[in-house]
Amino acid sequence: MSQRLKVGVVGAGAMGASHIATLAASVPAAQVTRVFDMDTARAKAVAESVGGEASDSAEALIADPEVDAVVVASPDFTHADLAITAIAAGKYVLCEKPLAVTAEDAHKVVEAELAAGRKFVQVGFNRRFDPGFVDLKGSIVDGTLGEVRLMHGIHRNATNLTSTDSSTLVTGSMIHEFDTFRWLLDDEIVGIRVESPIAEGFRDPQVATLWMATGQMVTAEVFCNAAYGYDVRVEVVGTGGSASLEPRTAVVRRVAGQGGSSIGSDFVAHFIESYRLELAAWAEASLAGEVVGASAWDGYVANLVAASGVAALHSGTREAVTVPERPDLYA
Repeated sequence: MSQRLKVGVVGAGAMGASHIATLAASVPAAQVTRVFDMDTARAKAVAESVGGEASDSAEALIADPEVDAVVVASPDFTHADLAITAIAAGKYVLCEKPLAVTAEDAHKVVEAELAAGRKFVQVGFNRRFDPGFVDLKGSIVDGTLGEVRLMHGIHRNATNLTSTDSSTLVTGSMIHEFDTFRWLLDDEIVGIRVESPIAEGFRDPQVATLWMATGQMVTAEVFCNAAYGYDVRVEVVGTGGSASLEPRTAVVRRVAGQGGSSIGSDFVAHFIESYRLELAAWAEASLAGEVVGASAWDGYVANLVAASGVAALHSGTREAVTVPERPDLYA
């Protein structure tokens, strides 16, 4: 592998284009060499803006000798197959969440890594790299809060173009919360109930209650069309205190008897630093022959929780989450 990681990016939409710009401007260990998108004109324009070239297909991009590693930022239903193709080619992958649409397909990625005898895939659960979330985890790990009893999460979008029905709200948006809570508490989710004040049609917002293996209870509110902006918050409550990850406050303006600050609506802008740190860590790890962040196993388990969440939304009851024994590769 070359001294700089030669990266091919599949998908040049909002997420893919942002990753390409960040890799080119802020990740010295990486160089974007190839881009593929179904919109060929867009792929060409985005690739050429960073000195790369457009590929004829995702498969051609993965097979290209000018590509050492692959970022998958294409539609969700393509993720698992592209990750498996990259594994077969012996190339490291940063796959945007979710790893797959179903737990069954996510497990196929795990099986591909087990067959290869090594890890190749990092799943794009970027909150693991966000400085605020890292600090929050530190308050849990160092015992500052005592024994954690409760956790509350809020995840609101102004609008959402990918989570467009009741099930994809769970599998495409709430799946972030599932990974975040597992990572923050270093524990497994064993039960889930999902409810909504909306009885028919697109049931948005939704509130999930999660039960962890060691006894903590967690609530997660996800509102995909909250209108007012993008808003992510978490509070951890322990026997010794609480810690909150609050909205980032911009300049507060006081004019004509009113005061306040603006709330952004762009999730990429909100988490841009976490994406930079995630991409930098991935590039450096790939050059070293390693995988950091959320693994394919973590992606699979998040899909398992999501599947139980969808079942709970329909049943109106608590559903069990059964996680198989973790393979030694992911120990």
